[in-house]
Amino acid sequence: MWKEENNELVRKFEFKDFVEAFAFLSKVAILSEKHNHHAFITNVYNKVELRLSTHDAGNIVTDKDRALAKDIDGVL
Repeated sequence: MWKEENNELVRKFEFKDFVEAFAFLSKVAILSEKHNHHAFITNVYNKVELRLSTHDAGNIVTDKDRALAKDIDGVL
């Protein structure tokens, strides 16, 4: 579930292993390019954290972030 905190949409994911986490991130990368909007990503082994905000709107959550988050949810 995405949470709004500190002017970012944040979601943490946990996968079976690193390969599964990395496969998910590959899908996120393709979506990010499609949206021309990119997340702040951290990945440690099977754990992934994504943070979305719109930098050119003053680092706040906008419809661009919500649209990308919705598409990311669709690849799970």
